[in-house]
Amino acid sequence: MKIAFLAGANVIHSVRWIKFFTDRGHEIVWLSFAPPMPEAEELVKKTRFYEIKPSPLADINGGLAIRHLPDAVRQIKNIFQAEKPDVLHTHSAGTYGLAAALVNFRPAILTPWGSDILLGGFLRKLVLMFVVGRADAYTCDGENTFQKLIGLGAEREKIHLIRFGTDVKKFRPAQYKDFASPYGLAKSQKLRIISLRSLISIYDVETLIKTAAIVVKSASNIEFVIVGDGNQKEYLANLAQDLNLTRYDLVKFVGRMNNEELPALLQSADIYVSASLSDSGLAASTAEAMATGLPVVVTDTGDNKDWVDNEFVIPVKSPELLAEKIVALIKNGEIRKRQGVRNRQIIEEKNDYRVEMGKIEKIYEEIIASR
Repeated sequence: MKIAFLAGANVIHSVRWIKFFTDRGHEIVWLSFAPPMPEAEELVKKTRFYEIKPSPLADINGGLAIRHLPDAVRQIKNIFQAEKPDVLHTHSAGTYGLAAALVNFRPAILTPWGSDILLGGFLRKLVLMFVVGRADAYTCDGENTFQKLIGLGAEREKIHLIRFGTDVKKFRPAQYKDFASPYGLAKSQKLRIISLRSLISIYDVETLIKTAAIVVKSASNIEFVIVGDGNQKEYLANLAQDLNLTRYDLVKFVGRMNNEELPALLQSADIYVSASLSDSGLAASTAEAMATGLPVVVTDTGDNKDWVDNEFVIPVKSPELLAEKIVALIKNGEIRKRQGVRNRQIIEEKNDYRVEMGKIEKIYEEIIASR
């Protein structure tokens, strides 16, 4: 098959997805509004890669995005006319989805990420209805996103529940407490609580910082490791400093890490936490932590209650309750171990990356054959 992807080369979910089909021997045409992230640099060499410039993502608040979108659409049409792909798969219903809808190539598959269709007002809904109406099939990774697609006009029988999947061979339990890196994470005997969510408002790392200030009052020899980057980085660092959490390395901000380093870092951790305000299905980072055999404490968003022990699924913006659950895990190693073993089993059974990608491969074949 010759598969066209309209997907960000700076988004690890898309990179992992495209890598699977490249490795399977399919011919890949990859169009991105952003340059490749480090993890994608070798992959793009194996595809017919086009970076659309100027990017309609240049100004997410409007302005330049609106001005650049028509030119982006013209470029995409010209590329498709030359490449003649068998199918188009668009990742995200936002700017990528709108561009795909305006290009109107068929057959087309749309995969919303979650917040791109779960959040927003009336005008955004109108745009999304147009975007959804220009696709022939849909994939999503959560029941909440599934229902939202129906609400936007998608036919139920055309929606396929496909998880992003976790590479269970890569993310697996291990005794690896000596992890060290240029990020300042030398080996530590402290109990390590880790977050992998980006430092933007939707993931509410602010609540996690406030939680840390509560936890350290009743637990010692611990550290919170905050992995990720985003526009709240300075604000969150200042908050941690104001709460006296950075003085003794109680909270460490290590920035964005290469995806290849994450398995070892997760293996060095003891507890995973996410205070996100919105998710579709099960967040990839939560699934990776579960596959690594970590106990997790998460907020009641997406499909978390279908995946995680509900005793450790809490309401959003609840730092006191989040602290209570973290302390309970800190003080009871047996619960940590038991939950970690169960989490690994769940991901192996229900969220294996290769199994999920095999499902979408069949969908590609079927939709191409039906044209």
